[in-house]
Parts: sequence; structure tokens; C-alpha cells
Amino acid sequence: MTAHSRLLTVDLSSGHIGEMPLDPALLRDYVGGASLAARLLYPHLVPGLNAFDPAAPLLFLTGPLTGTSGPAVGRYVVCGLSPATGLWAESNCGGFVGPEIRYAGFDGVLFTGQAASPVYLWLRHGQAELRDASHLWGKADTYETQARLKAELSEPLARVACIGAAGERRIPYALILGDHGRVAGRTGMGAVMGAKNLKAFAVRGSAQPPIANPGVFKPARSRANVELRQDNVTHVFRETGSAGGAEYFNVIGAMPVRYFSRSGFEAVSSVSGAGMAETILSGVSTCHACVVACGRKVTIPGGPYQRPEGKGPEYETIVGFGPNLEVDDLGAITHLGQLCDSLGVDTISMSNIIGLAFMMFDRGLISAADTGGLELRWGDARAAEALIRMAVSGEGFGRWLALGARGLARQFGAEEMAVQVNGLEVAYHDPRGVTGMALVYATSPRGACHNQSDYFFVEIGGTVPEIGVEMLDRAGSAGKGEGVARHQWWRTLNNSLVLCIFANVPYGTALELTNAATGFDYTADDFLRCGQRGWSLKRVINNRLGLTAANDTLPKALLTPLPDGATAGVVPDLPALLADYYAAQGWDAASGRPTRATLISLGLADVAADLWETET
Repeated sequence: MTAHSRLLTVDLSSGHIGEMPLDPALLRDYVGGASLAARLLYPHLVPGLNAFDPAAPLLFLTGPLTGTSGPAVGRYVVCGLSPATGLWAESNCGGFVGPEIRYAGFDGVLFTGQAASPVYLWLRHGQAELRDASHLWGKADTYETQARLKAELSEPLARVACIGAAGERRIPYALILGDHGRVAGRTGMGAVMGAKNLKAFAVRGSAQPPIANPGVFKPARSRANVELRQDNVTHVFRETGSAGGAEYFNVIGAMPVRYFSRSGFEAVSSVSGAGMAETILSGVSTCHACVVACGRKVTIPGGPYQRPEGKGPEYETIVGFGPNLEVDDLGAITHLGQLCDSLGVDTISMSNIIGLAFMMFDRGLISAADTGGLELRWGDARAAEALIRMAVSGEGFGRWLALGARGLARQFGAEEMAVQVNGLEVAYHDPRGVTGMALVYATSPRGACHNQSDYFFVEIGGTVPEIGVEMLDRAGSAGKGEGVARHQWWRTLNNSLVLCIFANVPYGTALELTNAATGFDYTADDFLRCGQRGWSLKRVINNRLGLTAANDTLPKALLTPLPDGATAGVVPDLPALLADYYAAQGWDAASGRPTRATLISLGLADVAADLWETET
């Protein structure tokens, strides 16, 4: 018997709230999380659907390990159709909201429709109701919304996921935030909430998620947590956070500088995880059932960015607002990241867009006349702050920033300058320094994403030998296609369980915990096939929405060799990588679609019929 059982369904148009049972056969095939979400949403994500249509679904979903006693299982996913890309949307969030959904008696919440006026959902101990949120709409940022709802509900222990001004204004890279700044950041799910007039989702429960075989699960979980505490990767994350590798990534040329146009940031030690630990770090934060504690708490005692203790920036935010813009002040970077969180915009997309704006200004493609008199100079954090506020307000130059990097560049006739894939801005792991990331970015179902496969860790020794993922020449391209594919299947499983990828849990341990939690009897091969099945289904969803092999590419900047630095002269051989990769995935090279035979072998005969119905 699986620990999953039912979804809460909320029709925001009618106000009707109901339940939907989850088919055990689907649970076995897709495990949970994002893969199960893809199966459940597959019938609804059809050509012609707009992400802001009332009919567009928005699904909050947990996995079979969410809310259990560990390890690192405090996560949930938010899935639907992305307003940024028009493709599959999937965002993964830590903290405590996911576990609380399960404590409230459900495995997820499916929102459809559009409320006539702003509302929030209150789910408490299995009972749900929609409440008016007009007093919050346009009046409370993401942190204020959490505090005010907890007070209003007289539930200080309630967990809240909410949007800010960016979501309300449907900025396509708007995020959903909860807890200590934990975000479902990418693909614009906050904008979909805004389009539905859904300001927030508050939840409180007390029921423990059922475990099929507690006698097996509990000792396995205890052993996993002990091993995780002793793991070297855990020590790095605990002591220096996700930016603990910044200096090393800088050395090998994997950390972008000046909007992906340079290799090597001289001031990296002042903005790295170690630099933070030596200066402004005042504590750590953690998600549910996690011994890693990678979250940073920082205090800035003086200067222009003085602030009491609050959330500290993670690697992507540090690089995005630091080396990417040539800002070397951790206080400024922290301020910019916190501003994005409060307003509700994704820091990766926002900093990428600002980097593009700085580059266009530097090259004379835009001027102060375009920006409302604002000079955009490398290293100017105050200019970056002004652009964030412009983007969210949509005023003046902000209306172009709000379109994302692709839209901004297109507006000024410089589309090839935008460092994005399929409309999603590239994260901060330069594939000229870790070439396997070229494939990851080119083929991710949600655009240029580093969390569908953090293959850059494999490139520096984080192998997964149990599934055949081994370290190869970091600067080379030969032989990486199959390794990237298999690593993507593994991370697809992480995003199904939902298990944090920062926790270095071995494949065999994850398999043992999953079998004990669900009562299923996956073999090692069965388990990985679940990852492949979910990955292939997301690809089919995108194929139906118009994606082809031509979309599997990289922006010009990442295919242009740098003249000096650690990666001088290096570019990924993307055609060779893709040829190996398509063969490993069982995808048709001409169309970029999973072949009929591949889909049938994965138990997706109905999907194969839909995808290949025009073929004889």
C-alpha cells in the first residue's frame, strides 16, 4: 500500500472544493512529485492553452518521502504550464509547506479556474475553505503575507506559500515563497497563481504520513541520516552553504562573469560561501528532516545595506548579482536577493535579465534615453536595484524587463544576446567549464535548468556509479550523452520522491527508503526506469506544445569560446553530445520526440499513440 492517497481539488471559478483519489498503478509507475504531476496534467496541457487561462491547471504535489523522518525530505513541487516558456512548468521548493500538506491529510492540491476576486486557501486538518484576500492584494509582500495570515488565522504554526507584487502583476518569472525564504522560483508559477487571483495557500495539519513498512523504514532512515551527517558534501554545505564551491568553480571557469562574457572573478573570495562565513554569517537554517542545513542566516551590522538577521543568498543569487554584474559587495548582493524574494521574482531570471541590460548598455544597444535616465554600469548594485523595481512595476523600461531576457533582447533587435533556452534564463554554471551542462541546459523540459540535472557535480567527481554515471574529461564532449541522460533520470526520481538534491543520498539508499515507504518492490532497474518514464513524458508534453529537435540548442554566448582564462578556446561540441544523448534516451534525432518503441517500452502506449498519430 502506498503512502499516497488523494488530492484536494479547488475550482477557483465556482469555489467548489473536492477530492480526487490517486490511482495506485500511477503511483507505482511515476512514484510521486513532478513525474506524477506530469501524468496527472498530461490530458490538460494541450496546444493553444495559455498559462493564464482559467483552464490552466496549477498543481502542488508532494512525494512518498515528503514529511517523513528523512533524510532531507521537506520538499514539494509546483507544476503546470509556464508563462515564461509556454512549455512544461516545474518548480521545486523546500521548507515546511510540503510536509504540512501531508500532515493535513492530502498529497497535493490541484487548482483550476480563476477566482472573481483575490482569495487564499486555508487547509486545516483535512478541512478546506477559500477566504477573501483583497486586504493583502497589492498591500503585502511575501514575508508580510505569511505573518499576517498566521495572525489572522490564529495559527502561528501554519505554513504559508504565497506570491508578491510580481505574481499579482503576472510577471512571467514570478515565484512562490514560504517559510524562511524558501522558493518555488523558476518557470513563473507565481504568475499563474496571480492570474488565478490566488494570493496564498495556508496549511496546518497533525496526521503523520503513513509508512507501509515502518520496521524497515525507520532503521534505514536512521542509517541514512548518520551517513549523511558524516558525508563530506554535507560538511561543505553546512559550513559554507551552496556557495561553498564558488571559488573552485571560478578556478575551473564554470562560474560566469560579466554576463557570460568572461572567465574568472578576481574578487570571488569576498562573495563566496567561505567569505560569507567569515563576515556576515550569523546562523543557518534548515528544511524539514534535514541534517544538511545549507540555508544561510546573515546579519549586516552597518553600511548602506545594514539589516538585522535574515535570509542569506545562495550560490545562484550570489553569482547572479555578484560576478555576473561584477558586484563584489556581499551586503549589496544580499539586499538584491532579499528584494527579489519580497517582491516575488526569481533571482536567477532577474539577475540574468539585468546582466543582459548591462551588456546592451555597455555595447550601445540601449542608452539612458531608453532606461529613463538610468546609467547601467558594471558593478553598480544600485542600478540593479532600480531595474528590479522597474521590472516588477512594469513602468517605463520595466515593461521590457518584465518580458524576460528573450523578450528584452527581441525588443531591441538583439535576440541572440539573450542567454536563455526556450525562454528560461540560464543558471550560473557555464558549460564551457563543465561541458556536460550544455546537454542539461539544451534538453531540460523547463528550459535552461540546473536542477533537472546538476551534472556539474559529476564533472568534479560527484559520480553515481550504481547507475553508470562516471566522471569524464571536464572540458571534453565525448561519451557524455548517456551519462547525462542517466543522471537526468536519477534527478527525475529525486524530484518525484521529493528528495533534495543537495543531500548526497546514495541511489541504493533512496531505493530502500522508497520501497519501505510505499510498499512497492522496485528493483534498481525498475526504479531508474520510473525516472526515465517521467522524463520522457515531460518531453512528450513539450513536443505536443510545439517543441522539436531545433529547440535543443544553446545561446550564442555559450557556444562562443572565451579568449583567455581557465576555459580559453573551449566550447561544448553540442551536435556530438546530442547525437549520443538522443541514442541513450531513445529519441528520434530528426524530430526530437521519444520514439514510439521507446514510449511503448516505458508503458506509455497511449502517449505514443497521441504523439505519433499522424505517422503511418
